[in-house]
Amino acid sequence: MTMHRNRRLILGLLLLWPALTLAAEGGAGLSWDQLSQEEQQTLKPFQERWDGLPPERRERLQQGVKRWQAMTPEQRAQAKERFTRWQKLTPDQREKARQRYERFRELPPEQQERLRRRAQWFKNLPPERRAELREKWQNMTPEQREEFKEKWRRDDRGPAHERGMSPRPERPGRMGPR
Repeated sequence: MTMHRNRRLILGLLLLWPALTLAAEGGAGLSWDQLSQEEQQTLKPFQERWDGLPPERRERLQQGVKRWQAMTPEQRAQAKERFTRWQKLTPDQREKARQRYERFRELPPEQQERLRRRAQWFKNLPPERRAELREKWQNMTPEQREEFKEKWRRDDRGPAHERGMSPRPERPGRMGPR
């Protein structure tokens, strides 16, 4: 019985060997010379170390090139600006940003959408008003910040609604003040 099972295992491995070999070769990633001219142009900063990069990293970079090529000029300008800002962050600031992003990704979709609306509302404020709100936030005690966040959680419209400003975009067909 055991010998019969071993034979089947060996036969199965022998049959899978070509597939495993192809998968291993495919997992090695493309060499620099196998990239298209467009990919090489975009990935030029990586040329010297490309073949030494782990296959997963090469794959991610290639996917990034595809996204980059599909972007409009405006989207590319925005991406460059975000990348420049990211590069200027300290390692600690980058780690905190990653942690915030992970917490955001763990939220239910409706909460993610609510936060996106609020971020868009804030972004649409005049620069002076944004600066004023940032300063107010920075001057709050931790307790005041928690109280402020709790108000936002309780009222989807947020405490700004009390001052005639709403973090929610106006809904079509809505008439009159809230």
